[in-house]
Amino acid sequence: MRLIESPAAMRAAAADAKRAMARIGFVPTMGFLHAGHLSLVREARRRTDLVVLSSFVNPLQFGPTEDYATYPRDPERDRALAQGAGVDLLWIPPAEQLYPVPPVVTVSPGTAGTILEGAIRPGHFAGVLTVVLKLFQAVQPDVAVFGRKDAQQAALVRLMIRDLDLPVELVVAPTVREADALALSSRNIHLDAGMRRRALVLPRALAAGVAAFRAGERRSGALVAATAKVLGAADGITVEYVNVVDPDSFSPSHAATERSFLVVAIRVGANRLLDNVVLGEGLEADPGAEDGGRRSEDR
Repeated sequence: MRLIESPAAMRAAAADAKRAMARIGFVPTMGFLHAGHLSLVREARRRTDLVVLSSFVNPLQFGPTEDYATYPRDPERDRALAQGAGVDLLWIPPAEQLYPVPPVVTVSPGTAGTILEGAIRPGHFAGVLTVVLKLFQAVQPDVAVFGRKDAQQAALVRLMIRDLDLPVELVVAPTVREADALALSSRNIHLDAGMRRRALVLPRALAAGVAAFRAGERRSGALVAATAKVLGAADGITVEYVNVVDPDSFSPSHAATERSFLVVAIRVGANRLLDNVVLGEGLEADPGAEDGGRRSEDR
């Protein structure tokens, strides 16, 4: 595995790969890697010849009161995990090189970036799309692999690729979960044992929404109510939103289909947790299992 820092070195490595007719797969991350990230690497490896993984905590997508300073970081561990997963190029750009001056021009997410996460975190998706575009410009990927846990982010990246005519194939891989169905996230490290137990209401609530859908319910309001009922019975959490959304535009839907996303965001203490499920697929692990269960593998 080759370690790269500067954008110029990344562009040069990408140009070398293109001259060699290699297909480039790209997995952008904010580091603190876990099994979910490594499953994205496997998907990129399956589809391409050369896999690039970036590790960059992007200051542009954090608000002034958010957790940029405390976001978990462990670059040495990340290097070992990336190498073990078969990453070819690990790109860790210093912030001052990716943003040598504060950006004047950024990517607008449009109205799709002002709802749900965009409403909770104003400006967040402009920061996300701007950095993703900058990373794409340097890596020149043929395929970019994102995780489904951040489904609104993936939907907006897909819209950016479409609207800006970017020559990138976007692959969105399913969420990887623990045996108890909690979605893997770098921020989970901030959960103590009690918080983690309370966080398990999130997959249980999603499972309730899926159960209602499988029972024949198609009214989004009723599916939201079934999900919210489970959340409302839990102690020690704050619900930020529950909704059923269109998979392409991410706008709220009145009638659910098998492709619709059921999306939830909660707070457990100071920690925000996001999760979602495609209603026609359901969860990949049994959220009622106290132990055992199975961990999903991204496809």
